[in-house]
Amino acid sequence: MAQSTSVGGHQTGFGENRRTDNWWLEPMITVVVFTAFIIYATWAAFQGKHYFAHAYLSPFYSPILFEPTGTWTPESWALFPEVVTSIKHHTWLGTWPTWWPKFMPQSPAFLILAFPGAFRFTCYYYRKAYYRAFTGSPPACAVGGVQQKDYKGETRLLLFQNLHRYAMYFAVIFVFILSWDAFCAFFKGGIPFKGEFGVGVGTGVLVINAILLGGYTFGCHSFRHLIGGRKDCFSCDFKPTLSHKTWSLSTILNRNHMAFAWLSLFWVAFSDIYVRLVSMGVWTDLNTW
Repeated sequence: MAQSTSVGGHQTGFGENRRTDNWWLEPMITVVVFTAFIIYATWAAFQGKHYFAHAYLSPFYSPILFEPTGTWTPESWALFPEVVTSIKHHTWLGTWPTWWPKFMPQSPAFLILAFPGAFRFTCYYYRKAYYRAFTGSPPACAVGGVQQKDYKGETRLLLFQNLHRYAMYFAVIFVFILSWDAFCAFFKGGIPFKGEFGVGVGTGVLVINAILLGGYTFGCHSFRHLIGGRKDCFSCDFKPTLSHKTWSLSTILNRNHMAFAWLSLFWVAFSDIYVRLVSMGVWTDLNTW
């Protein structure tokens, strides 16, 4: 039987602890939720269809950089014939490029998911969550973790984590893009001021999605540092500044960073599921159109 040692009152063997609560529950939930999200997002990206219905564009596919050609037909969107026009309207750079590998589906998600994915993967909160859950470093407070000899931290193997500050800029851009999509969801066909104005359940889904992603992004530690956290002294100015006010607002969001991280992760996946099932005719969207 393996023997565990005690350092500073804590057991050092993997999983060893003196806690009486269900400490393993949180890392287990993290593994299940993260794994499920990654599997679903990968599957959804490979579908390359059913990402537009009524006025709703799935956040997994926004923005549509190139219009797919040859892999989808108007018949595949028979429930919503206006989708063909809507996708053309939302396309930024014309038809699908010829350099795209033939064996890969023409899915707009492949071109944009890497940016929000990089932001989440390198997020300070998510690092703690998946380090504990997937690598046991350590699995919970006061619980023995995997013994790592000659650990180099995030200076070698995990150097890419420092990309978080740069991924943050793209994440901010995506918040504005998805907010625009939420605004477009008030017009039938997703074309502002041209389609009939109205509101549906999907409109609310996309609005909530933009709000949660905004709360997560603008409460990010890197964003908070960018707008004021780098200053040594706010009070030295002797008067409130715009920088201090925005930093204070970001601080309020930062206090709830974990909640926004989980809620936005769940809701962005639910948004895609909602649009997909409405597009497929599985769910009926209640709306005023």
